[in-house]
Amino acid sequence: MTLEELDKKYVLHTYARDYTNFVKGVGATLYDENGRDYIDFGAGIAVNSVGHNHPRLVEAICNQAKNIIHISNLQVIEPQAKLAQKMVQLSGYDMGVFFANSGAEANEGAIKIARKYGETKFENKRYKVITLEHSFHGRTITTVKATGQESFHTPNFSPYPEGFSYEKSIEDVYRAIDDETVAVLIELVQGEGGVQPFEKEEIQQLAAHLKEKGILLIVDEVQTGVYRTGEFLASNLYEIEPDIITLAKGLGGGVPIGAVMTRHKELLVPGDHGSTFGGNYLSTAAGLAVLEILEEYYESGAVAEALLYFEGKLQDIAARYPSLFEKEVGIGLMRGLRAKSAEIQAATIKSAMKEGLVILKAGRNTVRFLPSITITKAEIDEGFKRLESTLEKVSSN
Repeated sequence: MTLEELDKKYVLHTYARDYTNFVKGVGATLYDENGRDYIDFGAGIAVNSVGHNHPRLVEAICNQAKNIIHISNLQVIEPQAKLAQKMVQLSGYDMGVFFANSGAEANEGAIKIARKYGETKFENKRYKVITLEHSFHGRTITTVKATGQESFHTPNFSPYPEGFSYEKSIEDVYRAIDDETVAVLIELVQGEGGVQPFEKEEIQQLAAHLKEKGILLIVDEVQTGVYRTGEFLASNLYEIEPDIITLAKGLGGGVPIGAVMTRHKELLVPGDHGSTFGGNYLSTAAGLAVLEILEEYYESGAVAEALLYFEGKLQDIAARYPSLFEKEVGIGLMRGLRAKSAEIQAATIKSAMKEGLVILKAGRNTVRFLPSITITKAEIDEGFKRLESTLEKVSSN
């Protein structure tokens, strides 16, 4: 039985899979079972923040596995405490941290914090959360409902939790606030929604307005966090201080981890929330190694250098292929090309794999690029060489 047959027989079909069998990765390069190399501009959907097989991350994981992989959160966990400290220090915010296993779980935790805030801080109960159209916040029943894409709200999984509404723009959020609104949940750059950043000034004005009204600002940084936009958090880049921030993806460098950071450190008490696996020895040891690597990389100027180099290459591609793409979009190493049709988007991604280049899709017909933060210039050059070959073929069809 082939690997494809094995997968189709025993694994639930929740993904439209490509059946390239990758067996090894080094940096931003993947190798399949036949030894062919692929430049990885997807990083496992923004997860492999320090690339594949980074020696310091591998060492941290192996050393931790030799000692303790997991105990329960009923005992103190040293790397968990140290990772929380590192995250708070890098953020510059006075916050506490709860660890989970994924972005969806982190957003669930954020919503629970907001709901308790609405229950305990006001005379009348507040529970409504405003999100934005084209947003994406997870796949659980609650985070699917928080997601501002109607295609996710199918009758198959109903009924959904109440208390969520979706606005077309930041301007519309102001009009949607009522005396039951407890929080506004946003991504500063909508990832699944098409790599669409919001304007800095409008976000700052919204943050100030919510603070004045006593309404929580929750920023979903599951994809934008961990230096993806050039700073540790996109919130740092936008120069705001949210009440709650969620992280996942790049935090563990490939080891599953999620986190909720909040300045309302007193809200959750024992019994309010928990996770069996969240923040265990293995995941937090990995997370600590990732942040130490990337902090050094950031302070050396290498993060800024990589994102400027990648941005320049992508802008050049957008200018040279106006028949395929409307524009280049995004911030930092979270970027996209807005294709002129869904057909062009699909053909580009499929053809790129044939050329040995891994790229991704996102909403609004966007071809998405999420390379590792530590990607080298040589890997960027080779990746764009393969992208150009891809686009020549797509253009000629």
